[in-house]
Amino acid sequence: MTAISPRRPSGPITNTLTTGQLPRYVEWYTLAGAAAVSAVIQLLAGFSITGWLVLTAVLYIAALAILSSVVENRRKALDRVVRGLVTVAFLLALIPLVSTVYTVFTNGIGVINWNFVTQTTGSVFNPETFEVTTQVGALQAIVGTLIITGIAALMSIPIGILTAIYLVEYAQPRHWMARTVTFLVDVMTGIPSIVAGLFAFSLFSLIVGPKAFSGFSASVALSVLMIPIVVRSCEEMLRLVSNELREASYALGVSKFLTIVKVVLPTAIAGIITGVMLSIARVIGETAPIFMAASFTDNFNANPFDGPMQTLPVMAYVGYKFPSQDIDASNASAWGAALLLVILVIILNLIARIVAKVFAPKGAR
Repeated sequence: MTAISPRRPSGPITNTLTTGQLPRYVEWYTLAGAAAVSAVIQLLAGFSITGWLVLTAVLYIAALAILSSVVENRRKALDRVVRGLVTVAFLLALIPLVSTVYTVFTNGIGVINWNFVTQTTGSVFNPETFEVTTQVGALQAIVGTLIITGIAALMSIPIGILTAIYLVEYAQPRHWMARTVTFLVDVMTGIPSIVAGLFAFSLFSLIVGPKAFSGFSASVALSVLMIPIVVRSCEEMLRLVSNELREASYALGVSKFLTIVKVVLPTAIAGIITGVMLSIARVIGETAPIFMAASFTDNFNANPFDGPMQTLPVMAYVGYKFPSQDIDASNASAWGAALLLVILVIILNLIARIVAKVFAPKGAR
């Protein structure tokens, strides 16, 4: 039998506009057109960046909805409108983030150098000119931030992970203990940070007296804020582990404890580390509880149990709120401390991603 070749259409190839489908790059063309029309309208009425962005978004979504309704159908038009709204919302959420990072970087990059990182803030006397200048340094704040946050993490991470394991693996959902712990975790999640600082300061005032400022007191305040975040994130990660993995382990005669240690935790380790890093990033930039519990100082103090300690967020706050006689130097130290804090958070997140990738199960990499 001879094969019958398919007939080619005798007429010209139809355009995608006539087949119920918009061209591939119509969204980008529409966005460019909306931006141009919005710019013309803004130039006639008085140009404003905010007004131009808002009007561009409105024109873009409206034009895309009309084109899709005419060429395609109502369902696809609604889909394109919703995707456009989600895209606009995403870009709006990026604006404050990009603006903040850009502002901190441009104002702080000129301050950060080797001397700023390795020296403490203090006054320098020049014997030749008899001039007293302010030497800007952040060593005391860097060390204080690492010590206070590290102690808070050492206290909070084991408590949070063990609490999450209890709620997921051992507790009955309707048991009074599980409900009580869940309720307390929810309450702690909404506690204002300054309340945690007042709690730590009051606690240590009762223990050691009125001069209770110390890095350890600030660590206790941060742990109050950190524990509920660790519990909630680890609890959700443990619940995502499939029950089939647990049942397979039990079927082989493995105990519950070894199943949790060898199966459940390694499977959820990436999410657990991410949750822990989110909690650290949440508390490392806190100012109010540390200001209340550890006060501030320009002197170098690496002893968390004796005297006030300085941290990067408190240094940035004090540089603007309580500047020294050299106001420019105080403002420069504030911007430098803010940029160092951002860099520190980025480094911690990169370390967390590397650790999560190394310890994650092979199938999840």
